[in-house]
Order: sequence, then structure tokens, then C-alpha cells
Amino acid sequence: MTLLFATIMIANQNLIESLPEIPREFRGAWVATVANIDWPSKRDLSSDQQRAELLKIIENAKALRLNALVFQIRPSGDALYKSKLEPWSEYLTGRQGRAPSPEWDPLEFAVKEAHARGIELHCWFNPYRANHPSQLGAWCDSHICSTNPEAVKTYDKYKWMDPGEKIVQQHSQEVILDVVKRYDIDGVHLDDYFYPYPVTDGNKQKVDFPDGPSWTKYVKGGGNLSRGDWRRKNCDDFIENLYKGIKREKKWVKFGISPFGIARPGVPAGIKAGIDQYDELYADAQKWLEKGWCDYYAPQLYWAISSPGQPFKPLLNYWVKTNKMNRHVWAGLYTSRLDPKEGNYKMAEINDQVVASRKGQPTEGNIHFSYKALANNNQNIATSLKNGLYATEAFVPESPWLGDKKPRSPRIVRSGGFAFEVSKDDQFMAICYGTLKNPNGEETPENINWGTWKSYRSGDQISFAQSAKGPIAAVTFSNTGMVSDAVIQPTSK
Repeated sequence: MTLLFATIMIANQNLIESLPEIPREFRGAWVATVANIDWPSKRDLSSDQQRAELLKIIENAKALRLNALVFQIRPSGDALYKSKLEPWSEYLTGRQGRAPSPEWDPLEFAVKEAHARGIELHCWFNPYRANHPSQLGAWCDSHICSTNPEAVKTYDKYKWMDPGEKIVQQHSQEVILDVVKRYDIDGVHLDDYFYPYPVTDGNKQKVDFPDGPSWTKYVKGGGNLSRGDWRRKNCDDFIENLYKGIKREKKWVKFGISPFGIARPGVPAGIKAGIDQYDELYADAQKWLEKGWCDYYAPQLYWAISSPGQPFKPLLNYWVKTNKMNRHVWAGLYTSRLDPKEGNYKMAEINDQVVASRKGQPTEGNIHFSYKALANNNQNIATSLKNGLYATEAFVPESPWLGDKKPRSPRIVRSGGFAFEVSKDDQFMAICYGTLKNPNGEETPENINWGTWKSYRSGDQISFAQSAKGPIAAVTFSNTGMVSDAVIQPTSK
């Protein structure tokens, strides 16, 4: 009996060792809600219509073999989810502060439906923007423009929370951490908006951000930094404190930043830029990556591979080399430039950028801006990706610095057919089907053709007719992307 058991164990281990490698690549898309870019399509939809549109986005992402959505839930000090800290967004219901009717929670829904399809859900926040020109109505009594008007400044056509005001730093962090606490999200995401992009006056002179009161308060309190250094420190402190706050609440929740794609003009040599994010947005994006105050970077590399002043590959290589803490670097792609209204890209440009992102990278991946370009299949890009570079599924790369413990393997449950199960219903899983080359032969590595790994939902039934073709392997992923040992359902006889 002992010898037989040992023989079975060795045979099973041989099969496990013959399994194909699990492919890893971050495949994401930004789902922008500001100005109703991606969702919802209009501000007067019913709750059922809103829900149907959001579900279609998730289902389309699954069909395209994406594995992550970056969902904008706080475009301007408002909320596209149920919050006690900020009002419902105008982009959802047409009037700020008005709840959907009947009330529902888009974020709760998005997390549940995305996870059911093996897709990560990252929440995208704008930490400082308070009002966007596309907003048509007035802000409500619970919005920061009403509750703390002294902390909000008018800059060009925008209202902007002053990063130098402590109430702004505290409030924005509280809003983000509230979401981390209450929802089973996979990531927190910030984009490139810190201090606002500069504008010029009628004489073409740059208009300075009107933060005089907070600057004066800082100087009178004994501060001795220059104004530029002080502004950068405001952003540094926010990023560092937010990263640490997220890890205190849920260590496994990833923190991602998608800064302007050029660190500084002339970096690396020969790079040209119309703005200097270090001196004008006061974002020291190099420092944040070097310090490891993030889990992934998605620099917005919104230029062509052949761009003379901003070539894609040297910029990507720069960010990879800056990555001293070995975080993920997943290039942000301007896929919307395939729309003639937004740019002059050809389909091959995006395909070539995906290929370039795979070469020489410690971890591979991209985020497409925005979902709409894929949904509209601009220049046939979605079809091309699905049939080519995204022809098979890939799984989000592991983040071992967030926890490297291997999860438990799934268990096999038989009832009519059989299923693989894990204790947590929405835990990500993958299965791999094997086919016996000789149906009458032994179940050995030499007699099995393994297929590709596919995402799988715990408890989904697999018929014995399917398992009669060959063995089926399954693995479980932890919330940091670590993979379990495989289990194998033998060929049904």
C-alpha cells in the first residue's frame, strides 16, 4: 500500500512538472468617468441602464482577455460609489449629491462582477481636483467647495484643492482609505494630476497657482524651504503617507501611480517636453519610484516609438532603470490616439508598443487609455489584440514584497461532474486542460498535450466527459499574485 501510494505521488509530481508556465502580464484599461468619457455614457440613465453599461465593460474586458480595470471613482471631490465623506457625482445622476434611484453602489457591483471573471479592480482617485469644466451644475453643501472653500482655489477653468492645506491632505487620504477599508479592491490608483498643469495669461506669462495663504502660513510657522521645494514636499508627504496608510489597512492592496511620462526635459538625454513635471506639477515622480512608495508605475508614455523628441522605448527604459526597488513598471498607452479625433496613430503603433513593453522587462504589462478605444475597436485594435498579442490569457504578475506566502491549493469536489474549489469564492484561480495523445495510453508527461492556462471561478462544474479527454490541473492565486502548488484531476475512465 505504501509503495503504491508513493508511485502515484511520483507520477502526479511528474505531471505537475510537465505543466506549462503560467503566463504573467498586466493587461489593464482605464475606465474614465470624468466628462462621461467611458462610463456612464450619459448622466440621465436609469440605475438599470447604468448597471448594464458597467457590466458590459467588464464582460468586454473579459472577452478581450484583459485582467484589470482601473475604474475612476473620484474625479472631482465626488463619488461614484456610496460614501459618507463625499457627495454622489454629477457624472452619475446629473446633479451632484443626488443618489441614483433606485440606489445602488457601482463600486460594490464592479468589484463583485470583475472578480467573478478573474479581473482585478483598481480604484482611480484624483486627489486634488475639485471641479472640472465639464461639470454643469453647482456643487452641493457636502462638497469640499462648500465645506472648506478656503482650501479650494480657482485656477483657469478648474477648482483645485490646495495641496499645501492640511485639511486637503487629510481629507483626500481619509476618502481613499475609507474605500480601502470597505471594499475588496485590488488597487488604489493616482494619475498625473498633482498641482495643476500650468496655464498662461493674455501676455503668455505662466499663471502661478494661487496658494498664497498656505504658503504664508508655512513661512510664518518657521518653514525655510523654497516655494517649489515646499510644493514638492506637500506631494511627497501625501504619496508616502498614503502608501503607508494603505499598507496599514490591507498590505496586499496595490498602490499605483501613472505620472506624466517624462520625468524631466532632457531625462534621458535628448528627450524634449513641453512641461517639467518636477518644476510645474511639483511631482518628483523619480523619487517616489526610487523610494518604493508605490507597487506599480504606469508612466503615461503617450508618444510614438518613432517620435523624435519623445521616443517610446528610451522613455520606458528610463523608468525601468529608475526602478531600484523592483516594483512593477507597466507603460500607459494612448490607445485612444487611434481615433482620428484624438491623434494620428495606426493600429500597428499600439501593437508595437505592447511588444516593446514585453522585451527586457522584469514584469510585463500595459494600461490602455482609455477603455472606449477598445470598446469602439478603433482601427480594429481590439480584434487585432484578441487574435494576436492577447490570443491567450495572462495573469497579473506577483508582488512578493506585499506577501510571498504560497496559498493553499484548490480542492477537488465531485458531484455529478466535478469542480475545483477554494474557501474564498472570489479568489482567482486558473486551470489547464490536458489531452491524451493516445487515449488508451498511460497518463504520463510524454502522452499529454497541455493546453493554455485559463481563468476559472471556484465551483464551476466540469463534466466527466471533458475530463475523459485527459487530466486537468488547477492552481490558486493569493491576493499578492503568488501561486499555489497545482492539483490534478486524473483522466476519467
